[in-house]
Amino acid sequence: MLIAGNWKLNTTLDASVRLAKAVADAVDGSECDVLVCPPFVSIDAVSNALLGTSVHVGAQNVSATDEGAFTGEVSAPMLRAVGCSHVIVGHSERRALFGETDQIVATKTARALAASVTPIVCVGETLEERRADRVSDVVEGQLAGALGDLSADQIGKVVVAYEPVWAIGTGETASPEQAQEVHALIRAWLSKRASNASDIPILYGGSMKPGNAAGLLAQPDIDGGLIGGASLKAADFAAIVAAADEAE
Repeated sequence: MLIAGNWKLNTTLDASVRLAKAVADAVDGSECDVLVCPPFVSIDAVSNALLGTSVHVGAQNVSATDEGAFTGEVSAPMLRAVGCSHVIVGHSERRALFGETDQIVATKTARALAASVTPIVCVGETLEERRADRVSDVVEGQLAGALGDLSADQIGKVVVAYEPVWAIGTGETASPEQAQEVHALIRAWLSKRASNASDIPILYGGSMKPGNAAGLLAQPDIDGGLIGGASLKAADFAAIVAAADEAE
């Protein structure tokens, strides 16, 4: 199981360090892989604060280029140099608010892999697309757009996160059965392209919290969570990690 916290645009430097230390203390002894993704400006400090703990550090975004005249961008090699093991790629907020296309997501995924940073590639449908019965078309299209040009070996090194866009930040959550249906679809797509598809983590990323984590994580193709709001409280995040430990 992998439980990843996406702190989004929250926490100042000092608050990031305090939260990271609180998370490390709260999840000490867990058998899960635990990851926190603070804002860029806090990554180095959080990485140093977590030295000697079992908690890993990731980033929320990465540039599609490695260097050059790209003001404000942060590259995959830079992330690797400050201790990032993972990076979130193609989050629905990046797609909706910043116009990221499947091609941009594909390029960022490849850049991360080249720098030995594991990309957490996000896919998921809007409410309108679900109501139109287009879930499989949308999710498979995003998978093909992001991963279609990768080799089987490269695909085997990614993490996929299913984000029902209608359940992000709304308090709504896909039922365990709805989530499992899409996770199974993702697993089937991966199985056609990577020999280790059963080992590729597929995370659920739609408002997982302590109250619903156990039911979601009990599903056969849900291998963890990409946690938003609940990752900003160490106790809530630790409760989700505990639910993942129980589901192992």
